[in-house]
Amino acid sequence: MVHAIYRVTSFEILAPFMLQVGFDDKTTQKINFKPILKGTIYGPLNDLALFNQVQIDPEVHTLVWPNGADFDPATLHDWQDQFEEFKQLSHNWVNTSNKTCL
Repeated sequence: MVHAIYRVTSFEILAPFMLQVGFDDKTTQKINFKPILKGTIYGPLNDLALFNQVQIDPEVHTLVWPNGADFDPATLHDWQDQFEEFKQLSHNWVNTSNKTCL
């Protein structure tokens, strides 16, 4: 199975929890992250101040946050195809206050 490799080259904050992400193949994705911000890793990103600290990691070329949250660039690139599965998985993630981890 061939797994395409993409690199995030840019992003723009469009609205709270929504980014437009650019890739090395010149495509873009508008991504609303709010529905999947749950669990130990992604839950803290509900704090908009933390979410807005997003950066592009210069080594792995994907979006990263100061708390260690990140996404596979291929997942971001194919977000429209991946979103429903990701959203379903996120229903099983519980924030750390409930003592269940991602």
